[in-house]
Amino acid sequence: MEIFHISAECYPIAKVGGLADVVGALPKYQNNAGNLVRVVMPCYDTKFKKENHFECVHWGHVKLGNFNFPFSILKEKTDYLGFELYLVEIPELFDRKDVYGYKDDIERFLSFQIASLDWIIAREDAPDVINCHDHHTGLIPFMMLYCHKYEKIRNTPSMITIHNGLYQGQFGFDKLYYLPEFDLAHVKVLEWDNCINSLAVAVKCAGAVTTVSPSYLNEINYFSNGLESLFNLVRYKSKGILNGIDIEVWDPAKDMMLEKNYSIKNFEKGKQQNKEKLCSLFNLDPTKPLFSFIGRLLEEKGGDLLPHAAALALSENYQQINILILGSGNTAIENQLNSLLHDYKGNYNTFIGYNEELAHLIYAGSDFLLMPSRVEPCGLNQMYSLRYGTIPIVRRTGGLKDTVIDFGDDGNGICHDQATVGDICYSIQRAVNLYEDKKHLNTIRKTGMNTDHSWERVCQEYIEMYKLIINKK
Repeated sequence: MEIFHISAECYPIAKVGGLADVVGALPKYQNNAGNLVRVVMPCYDTKFKKENHFECVHWGHVKLGNFNFPFSILKEKTDYLGFELYLVEIPELFDRKDVYGYKDDIERFLSFQIASLDWIIAREDAPDVINCHDHHTGLIPFMMLYCHKYEKIRNTPSMITIHNGLYQGQFGFDKLYYLPEFDLAHVKVLEWDNCINSLAVAVKCAGAVTTVSPSYLNEINYFSNGLESLFNLVRYKSKGILNGIDIEVWDPAKDMMLEKNYSIKNFEKGKQQNKEKLCSLFNLDPTKPLFSFIGRLLEEKGGDLLPHAAALALSENYQQINILILGSGNTAIENQLNSLLHDYKGNYNTFIGYNEELAHLIYAGSDFLLMPSRVEPCGLNQMYSLRYGTIPIVRRTGGLKDTVIDFGDDGNGICHDQATVGDICYSIQRAVNLYEDKKHLNTIRKTGMNTDHSWERVCQEYIEMYKLIINKK
C-alpha cells in the first residue's frame, strides 16, 4: 500500500507539539509493516534542512488568486528517517524559522496544500491513500473531490487525523478565489459558521476521521469550538486511535541524551544518577522528590495553574520537594513562574524555552511529571515518563484518561478529575506520601515501564482504517 502523510510538522525536521512526534514515527512503523510511505511537509528554514542532502524531483508554480509562487519538491536522499521525506519548498512563504504565527499563515498553508496535490497528480500513479493531519492540510480532501485540476485523484481516498480540534484554520470567503477552480454548486461544503473552516471541510470530505485517542473522540462531540454537531454527524466514519511512541528514540537503555542509561532491571540507580545530574544543573536537592512539567505554558495545558500550584505545594512541603518547569508559551505565565525563583531558591527552578536534550534528562531524572491539562487529545509526555520510570500526575481527560490509571486502582500513575490548583496540590501531596514508601513507588514505576505504548500496537489500526475507505471507493 502506498501511503502519503501530509503534515505541517514532522520530527526531527520541525516540531511544535505532538503532531511532529506522530508524523515522525507512525510512517516509519507503517514502512516496517511492508507499506511504501511518504511524508510531505513544508520546507522551513531549519537546521535539518541545512544539514541534510536533498534532490529536486518536481517543480512548478502555485497560483493563489493573483499571486504566483514558484515551488520545488525536495526529496531527502538517504531515507534514513525510515520513510521517504519530501519538502515543499516555497521560498517566499516558508523560508522562515518558525512553523506558525505569521499573518499570512492562511496563504502559506493553502499554497503548501495546492503544491502537494500538484506534485501528486504529476506522478505516474496515484497513491492508495492520503492521510492528512490537522487543519493545515484540511482543504486537501475537498480539492481532491471537487477541484477540476485534481480529477486524476478524485477516487483516491483521504483520511483526516485530528491531533487538536481546537485549532481549525478559519478564514473568510473573501479568500475563496485562492482555491483552484471548482463547481460553485459545492461551495456550501466549505462553509461553517459563515466562514471557511479548514478542519470542518476535512471532516465533511474525508473518507474517515480519526482522533489520537478514544476518549478525545468522545470529548469533541461535546467540546470542539463549535464543531460539536458536525462530529456527532460523522461519528459513523470516525475512530479514536491512541497514539504510540517511538520506543527506539524513547528508550532509557539506549538514549544518548541521558547522563546514565538504565533498564527496568537497574532503574533505581540509573534514575538517581540522572536526577543528580539534573539537580546539579538547576541547584536542586537530589534527595528530595522532584516534580517536573514539560510542555507549552498555555491554559489548554493547565499552564496558568502552575504558578499558584507550585507556590502552594512548595509552601505546604517547605524545603521537602523540588519543582522544575521546562516550557514556553504565554508570557504572563512565564513571568509568574519566574517570579517564584527568589522565594523558593534551592527547591524550584525554570527553563523558559524548549530543549530536546534537557527534556530527555527530565523524563529520566524526575520522580513525578505534572500534566494538569484542560484539554489533551492524546498526550505523549505521560507515555515518555512511564517509559522512563517517572510517575505521571494527570487530570483525567482525553488520552491521559486512556493511558494513566491511578495507583489507588493498582495503576501506573496519579489522577485527579478537575483542572484546579486544589486538585494539583492534593495529587502532589499523595505523591509525597508515596515517595516515602519506596517499595510501593518502585512497583508503580515498574508497572509504567512495562506498559506497551509502541507504534507496532497502533500501526495496524491505521492500516485497517485505510483498507475500509479504499474498499468503499
